[in-house]
Amino acid sequence: MLEILHIQGGQCGNQIGAKFWEVVCAEHGIDSTGRYHGESDLQLERINVYYNEASCRRPDNFAFGKFGAGNNWAKGHYTEGAELIDFVLDIVRKEAENCDCLQGFQVYHSLGGGTGSEMGMLLISKIREEYSDRMMLTFFVFPSPKVLTFVVEPYNATLSFLVENADDELDLKLRHQSHPFPRLHYFMVGFAPLTSWGSQQYRALTVPELTQQMWDSKNMMCATDPPWRYLTTSLCSSPLCVISHPRGLKMASTFIGNSTSIQEMFRRVSEQFIVMFRRKAFLHWYTGEGMDEMEFSEAESNMSDLVSSTSNTKMPR
Repeated sequence: MLEILHIQGGQCGNQIGAKFWEVVCAEHGIDSTGRYHGESDLQLERINVYYNEASCRRPDNFAFGKFGAGNNWAKGHYTEGAELIDFVLDIVRKEAENCDCLQGFQVYHSLGGGTGSEMGMLLISKIREEYSDRMMLTFFVFPSPKVLTFVVEPYNATLSFLVENADDELDLKLRHQSHPFPRLHYFMVGFAPLTSWGSQQYRALTVPELTQQMWDSKNMMCATDPPWRYLTTSLCSSPLCVISHPRGLKMASTFIGNSTSIQEMFRRVSEQFIVMFRRKAFLHWYTGEGMDEMEFSEAESNMSDLVSSTSNTKMPR
């Protein structure tokens, strides 16, 4: 069996991960206690990808410290996180050794602040060192363009950026076509139809309507504005079928696109980072935890190079 090791960290990562498990449990017919109540054998066909028969959750796989990171990237990466990382890696090794054929890791976390960004990056880099031949797929939450949760969010997001340690391997058919440029491996994800659970049974979409919604910017899980240039795209459709799960959608589609519009998010955070870094604002919070000022300069350079690489990409619309 081909297994995927799921990791979620920080408040944001755990909240999103909890919803992820709700959806996966519903698709496989499993309740919150781990008991199967499904209606079709198809629900058990690939159940071992995320589950084993021991239990739905293992208490030994929960790792937490005595103190939080306090939205300080250096504290979560060098001090508090460094004390906890060995324990977390032992859990990862134990689960990896129990797998028949581990395919890779999927990580849920945020980039803006707290434990998810600081310790999340530390954990990703350590896993990459030990399991360099396995894929690393990360689902991260980028800082909002409208709401600044805390003032050092641009610092944390820039220092946490995933350039070297994360992949974008989604499927064997997409692997060699997903990013024509090695550094441009950041995807925009969309979903259609975006309707509430209560109104799904009253709204029937045609294929043209579904396709139109799929390319609409309102259906993208990313705060960017058109016009876009797509480097690569993939559309995964669930066709109208007679035999379907009653809680599922009879017709839906998921959009995965590698677009140059992602540079808007990078540029926005980079500009905020530069304004603060030029004034050395709150820098003592980070240097007091063991960071060096050169790490900020390197992070700024990486982000600027990424924005430049994306904006200079010349591809047809």
